[in-house]
Amino acid sequence: MVCMSPLISAQRVATLVGDFPRSPAYIGLAESLRVLIGDGRIGLDVRLPSERELTTALDVSRATVTRAYDVLRESGYAEARRGSGTFTRVPGGRRRAHDQALMPGRGGEDVIDLNCAAHSAPPGLVEAYQRATDELPAYLGGPGYFPLGVPVLQARIAAAYDARGVPTAPEQIMVTAGALAGASIVAQAFTAPGERVVVESPTYPNATQAVRHAGARLVPATVDPDGWDLDALAATLRQTSPRLAYLIPDFQNPTGHLMSDAQREELATALARTRTVAVADEAHQALALRPGLADDMPRPLAFHAPDTITIGSASKSYWGGLRLGWVRAPLSEMDRLLQARIGLDLGAPVFEQLVLADLMARADEVLPVHRERLVAGRDALVAAVTEHLPDWRFRVPDGGLALWCELPAPLGTALTEEASRHGVVVAPGPVFAVEGGLDRFVRIPWTASADQLVEATRRLAAAWDVVAAHGGPRHARPNRVLVA
Repeated sequence: MVCMSPLISAQRVATLVGDFPRSPAYIGLAESLRVLIGDGRIGLDVRLPSERELTTALDVSRATVTRAYDVLRESGYAEARRGSGTFTRVPGGRRRAHDQALMPGRGGEDVIDLNCAAHSAPPGLVEAYQRATDELPAYLGGPGYFPLGVPVLQARIAAAYDARGVPTAPEQIMVTAGALAGASIVAQAFTAPGERVVVESPTYPNATQAVRHAGARLVPATVDPDGWDLDALAATLRQTSPRLAYLIPDFQNPTGHLMSDAQREELATALARTRTVAVADEAHQALALRPGLADDMPRPLAFHAPDTITIGSASKSYWGGLRLGWVRAPLSEMDRLLQARIGLDLGAPVFEQLVLADLMARADEVLPVHRERLVAGRDALVAAVTEHLPDWRFRVPDGGLALWCELPAPLGTALTEEASRHGVVVAPGPVFAVEGGLDRFVRIPWTASADQLVEATRRLAAAWDVVAAHGGPRHARPNRVLVA
């Protein structure tokens, strides 16, 4: 019989809790567990160890664990299920990421909107459009429908995978109307209503929305500030027998972590043992910012797990206005993807595909300049946060588009509400949580100009002073935002 909810071992809890306050011990243990659940380091709907097991692992009295669990239940961070054990939750029920990720933020001209980790067009885009105009007449004699993509672009994308060590035929590429459309097609093709899909938490919220729309049941796998816990992820795969695992191994959104080759190989082994198909979101793969890293990136997950479905994006590497992405899959799965796609659309615009094909042919010229701009933005943001918000914690990613900042207290939602009154819009941690928690975090992209990033940080610091002093927003209200 398959366990429907993942469980966490007593030894893992003991490691996470560490040396908790013991005056009294049950309060210290309960508070440590509450923080771990609220931060997402222990996921939601996870079965906690039995009182006996945790007593042994922590070397405390049974009464300490019993009373700590009682405090968790009374405070809304756990619930007892008859005959099953104690399971994690958050007060007020589950808040799903997509509930806060649908509507665009509103503001005046002075508002600095950092909800979207999206940048301006790269140099050379106008010229790429001009060259594509010259190529377009060759396509005007036909109907203009290319469900798998314009052949020249399929070939360019396939060649990019070849160069990364994964031999790919153009027929293995499906060009889509953005990476999100690719995620929707994959979810429709490979899942049935009620089937489980493991997703990282935190993760890109629009992707989880696409999986939910397919009727799949999401199973969160925690990505903490230090990266992936592959032992815990492997245990989740064993316990839940998911159909898919949606993963972001390259500059994970929002944490910025980069999975090493050794980690990818270990993950591939766990996936194979449970016959789980990986869906690797590579939207940020080309955004390596550490010197030399762009030429020494880990191999794609598909190198280690050949049945991996890979999703790529032009939005982060080139420009969001192209609205193009792609799916790479084993040749045997392309017909299934095509059948799923026909229920959504009949192909991406031909003209923009020609533009992207031109840009990819000049990637060695375009991408280094683009990365230089991102490095400047990242460095400006890191310096500003260090100066104006010295109590915030973060690690500087080697690539990607954003800082994942840990606050001194779980006030992320309150901060973003107050920040909007100071003229800056950012996304709080719960937007990226699969089902609640992570309110100790906010994501701050470095895609704006250096001057805007410095000013935005000053405004965030002013908002944080208000929130930290009052412990919450002055006027609580929903914060519905568009996240990219």
